Amino acid sequence: MAAFGSAGERWCAVTGGRGFAARHLVEMLLRSQEWCVRIADLGPSINLEPHEETGVLGDALKSGRAAYVSADLRLKPQVFKAFDGVEAVFHMAAPDSSINNFQLHFSVNVEGTKNVIDSCIECKVKRLIYTSSPSVVFDGIHGICNGKESMPYPVKFNDSYSETKAAGEKLIISANGKNGLLTCCIRPSSIFGPGDRLLVPSLVAAARAGKSKFIIGDGNNLYDFTYVENVAYAHICAERTLAAGGAAAATVAGQAYFITNVEPIKFWEFMSLILEGLGYERPRIKIAASLMMPIAHVVELTYKLFSRYGMSVPQLTPSRVRLLSCERTFSCSKAKEHIAYEPIVSLKDGLKKTIDSYQHLRAKQQKRTSKVYTYLGNESGVESVKGLERWLR
Repeated sequence: MAAFGSAGERWCAVTGGRGFAARHLVEMLLRSQEWCVRIADLGPSINLEPHEETGVLGDALKSGRAAYVSADLRLKPQVFKAFDGVEAVFHMAAPDSSINNFQLHFSVNVEGTKNVIDSCIECKVKRLIYTSSPSVVFDGIHGICNGKESMPYPVKFNDSYSETKAAGEKLIISANGKNGLLTCCIRPSSIFGPGDRLLVPSLVAAARAGKSKFIIGDGNNLYDFTYVENVAYAHICAERTLAAGGAAAATVAGQAYFITNVEPIKFWEFMSLILEGLGYERPRIKIAASLMMPIAHVVELTYKLFSRYGMSVPQLTPSRVRLLSCERTFSCSKAKEHIAYEPIVSLKDGLKKTIDSYQHLRAKQQKRTSKVYTYLGNESGVESVKGLERWLR
């Protein structure tokens, strides 16, 4: 199959291109005017969402600078079709990380990644950038402070998603140099931003159910959150460096890079700022992680027994308790030095954009009492804005 469009156009492919972070990457690639983008995803291209019919993506779909290809990574012929004629591949597709289902995660993160690599080699793709995760070096027990890429993979992982992402990462790194293919891995930490269907909706659901008042642990654990546009930008930095050739490309090829906003913040403070920004009460009651863990094990066991009968995925699991109560910060010095990555959106601005994009989820019956919320398009009481005002100063 020939590449879509006329001769001379440069095509790249984004797997999982209709997903949260991938959609931002697709739009950034199109805005650069350097690429035509093939969006490889499970969903049928005829069922477009409203945001896909307008703006830069809508214009690109109409002009032919972007195209959808239905592709299940577990089916190699479909992957091959998606990659035929493209110059670079951004492999961002992954299953839901909140479901601790080893079979599902293995089939996509490992077997699917094998199909991606094989198809890249057969289609003579030049560059492959893989979206990994900082969790590939997290054992679920020990916190990570300013983690470096030299950290080894743990003997035991926190969950099946992390374990299979690490296996996929190893495959990507091992594939570097095969048939001229250059590869590298991006490890973005705790992605947030407009379009996320997990973090903010889950927080709001918990708040509306009266469950957001609790802090697991002492509340002082630092975290690195990464605004979604910075994640997209890091992928572009990596691809451009590999494309430049020479010593720069040789340095980056076969490497992995942590990506953050370079602004560590207390995990529970970050959660509180989002909740307050939408008019909900900030968490205030601290519960020791050791007390929550037995309950989480019971919840997880119950889900395993009753998921076949339609039980929804629980928010409280052992792996989640560990993630919520430990420290996880990572160094971006290697990414800055090798691929010239620096955040293009600050944590403060990313937070404001995120809160603004979820106004449909804000608490009802609020009173406009703060210039901060006037600026953000939110309303809330005096007490609930104090933390956000301190952050935005």
